[in-house]
Amino acid sequence: MLDGNSPWYLHLAQNFALIVASLVYLPFSNLILSLSYAFTFCFGDDAQRKRKRIRASPSFDPQCILVTGVGMSKGLALARLFYEAGHDVIGADFEPNGVPVNGRYSRSLRKFYRLPKPTAEDGAAYYINELLRAVKRERVDIWVSCSGVASAVEDAQAKEVIERRSHCRAIQFDVATTRTLHEKDAFIQETERLGLPVPETHNVTSRDAVHKVLHSPKRKSYIMKSVGVDDAVRGDMTLLPRRTLSETYNHVSRLSISRDKPWILQRFIKGKEYCTHSLVVDGGVKIFVACPSAELLMHYEALPADSALSRAMLAFTKEFVARRGNGMTGHLSFDFLVDETASEKGAELVLQPIECNPRAHSAVVLFSGMGQEVSKAYLSVLKDDMANGHDYDEQIVHPKDPSRYYWSGHDLVELVLLPLVLLLIGRMHLAIWLRGCSEFVAHLLFWRDGTFEVWDPLPWWMLYHVYWPGQFLTSILQRSKWSRVNVSTTKMFAC
Repeated sequence: MLDGNSPWYLHLAQNFALIVASLVYLPFSNLILSLSYAFTFCFGDDAQRKRKRIRASPSFDPQCILVTGVGMSKGLALARLFYEAGHDVIGADFEPNGVPVNGRYSRSLRKFYRLPKPTAEDGAAYYINELLRAVKRERVDIWVSCSGVASAVEDAQAKEVIERRSHCRAIQFDVATTRTLHEKDAFIQETERLGLPVPETHNVTSRDAVHKVLHSPKRKSYIMKSVGVDDAVRGDMTLLPRRTLSETYNHVSRLSISRDKPWILQRFIKGKEYCTHSLVVDGGVKIFVACPSAELLMHYEALPADSALSRAMLAFTKEFVARRGNGMTGHLSFDFLVDETASEKGAELVLQPIECNPRAHSAVVLFSGMGQEVSKAYLSVLKDDMANGHDYDEQIVHPKDPSRYYWSGHDLVELVLLPLVLLLIGRMHLAIWLRGCSEFVAHLLFWRDGTFEVWDPLPWWMLYHVYWPGQFLTSILQRSKWSRVNVSTTKMFAC
């Protein structure tokens, strides 16, 4: 993997190779696109049939729902679910560098708005005004925010303005809640204040403070995390202290640590990682799913709702929301590590929350095909006990027989193309490459792509043949460097 210290010509080669790969696979993608349209033309599609059946009901009252972040898989997935459930869906998103996001071409959208991205110089005022203008122009009833990590607080500011100046209700936490949950140190402090378990965590604002913790008499292992958003170090999971004192000092000396750029030292927990996605409306959990996680999660498989781990993570989520009070409304996602501890009863598994994301999670793709159930949960924000002619019950919505999800472009590069390059230069064994190819074929045949739908294939095509090539070309023109990309969230990690 390239980093900020890698020479520019390697970054240039990386971008150029991925653009060429997009062109090479263009005929195959064109074939898939044509077959999808032909299949839909000949046999129709379930989403349209469901939509027509629902809208034909005299008691159905379609709502206008604005979904921001439709360029990301999570926003696109929600837009499709609302469309399937018969509602009118408006999409909006940033379009960085002028490259169109793939979600704007979805059949599920009635209209798309390009939004200006908040900047450090101009703030979020222009963004909020444009968002409010779209809400008023389209007479939006519900705004579902699917913000990225960099615009979470700005969306919270927008929520307060929109709900104050229109009839629209927002699925988004307020500013105070978002700030508390978004920052790693503030989240740990808040969780501890609520009396819930947290891993040992130290706030550090200098290198001296780091070494004081690392070299305390009780020798433990820690992971360092930047409190703010810093793509260059986000994937650094170096275990500290290192094997020697010199290695430890060298590693810490490379990090920018100050009061303006605080970090946390969190005790290393050798256990499996899990993540959750939930919808919280007026202090009640309406939607929930848990799944195995990773530092860069690109494969999704839901835990059974009745499994002990899923129930434990749901119980933590409900308890967290209940103890905070204030009628929270928004998307809530937690990252957990399972810590195995010894007790008088033997080995016990303890859930340790390590991070919180006060925004929608890509795991929402696991609710595919559940448009009515998901929509009903979101409509509860309107406080109408007879939402669309149906009594709204308090049963939490879980995925029903969910498929396993992957992103074909990511797996093609990670499992086939990049290992092939390493094989050709003698840095990988043939057996390992063949194992990766076998895994990719298995995903292709038995898993579902997180962007592709037969009845709505154009966003998938646009993602790999317009959006990403456009971003790679921009990187070449701007001479910018990146270490990796998240295909599902369309995020490039600058370095």
